[in-house]
Amino acid sequence: MKGSVRKRGNRWYYFFDAAPINGKRQVIERAGGDTKAEALDALRKALNEYDKSGSIVEESNLSVHDYFEYWFEDYVMRNLKYNTQENYRNILDKHIYPYIGGYRLRGIQPSTVQKVIDKNFEKGLSKKTLSIIKTVLNGGFRRAVFPYQYVKQDPTRFITMPKYDERNKSTKEDLKILKVADFKRMKDIVGQASPFYIPMMIAFYTGLRRGEVSGLRWSDIDYDEQTLTVERIIIMKKKEVTVGTPKTQSSYRTIGIGNELISALRTHRKRQLENKLFYGQHYIDSEYICTKENGSLVTPNSIKWHAEKTKKEMGIDFNFHSFRHTHASLLLESGAKIKAIQERLGHSKIATTMDTYSHLTKKTKKETVDLFENLMK
Repeated sequence: MKGSVRKRGNRWYYFFDAAPINGKRQVIERAGGDTKAEALDALRKALNEYDKSGSIVEESNLSVHDYFEYWFEDYVMRNLKYNTQENYRNILDKHIYPYIGGYRLRGIQPSTVQKVIDKNFEKGLSKKTLSIIKTVLNGGFRRAVFPYQYVKQDPTRFITMPKYDERNKSTKEDLKILKVADFKRMKDIVGQASPFYIPMMIAFYTGLRRGEVSGLRWSDIDYDEQTLTVERIIIMKKKEVTVGTPKTQSSYRTIGIGNELISALRTHRKRQLENKLFYGQHYIDSEYICTKENGSLVTPNSIKWHAEKTKKEMGIDFNFHSFRHTHASLLLESGAKIKAIQERLGHSKIATTMDTYSHLTKKTKKETVDLFENLMK
């Protein structure tokens, strides 16, 4: 790699070609000093820093940006779920490319990759988001070693994650957990005729995610056994409605449901059949549970819109995911085992359930102490 220097005003500047992005030439130019000699010395140091050798199997001018775009198309788009693809896309564009997108892949150093983590930590990103950034970096650079064989070593092996203050865990307010009294008032305000009513009821009484609620069909309900089965989700690809598979293997689950939800489902099914007769040939017939008056599907986007509308009408801070958090919190406060809550929510790891909910209630901690005290009597 070659560069040069030039004088601009009273100062000398150095410049050199960087790795091309999207096939377009990229030039790096920086102030080098007050003299030509200082600028040339700064150029040598910059070239050495930017284009260190010894880490490449095949000569390549690929930038980190262009490599990760190739990895995204070749691996992420082929193997990962749509929502994960969208998440990775956002991470790359907002949290990785701004820091290392213009570097040559062959010269990237562990210290440079570490800066991606450090800079995003300084911006105040959450521990979860920072973990996703690290996952994207790990995944991309690992495949750069094998099977792509662009580099010999994975620079992310040496990444260290910053320590977060574990005392600052989420509170009920952070998770927007609802009071039971507010939910009862919400049922009256929303009303059974609203397309938001049955998704709201399902989420509150089961803890299902938004896409899982939308994807439920009547065949997933067993009235005799009083169970509900999750085996598909609805995904919004821009404005296109797509049927997908649950988030993880643990998300495939069959859970028990109580009389309150059973009653609401029966009433809703009766209303569906009445609407089908009323609309006749204009009715959109399907097996989905969450439908509007004309039979059209209540999509995740529609659920989100109705949740925002209800939030404004009631004047309380919540979102649709609040039903899931509230469901888990109420179970925990009532003495349910954390393992049972994990399985009910479809978490793949019990640590996820414990980290999110185990600190929410003082009541459970007090009962634990009382239990021990009683054993000592």
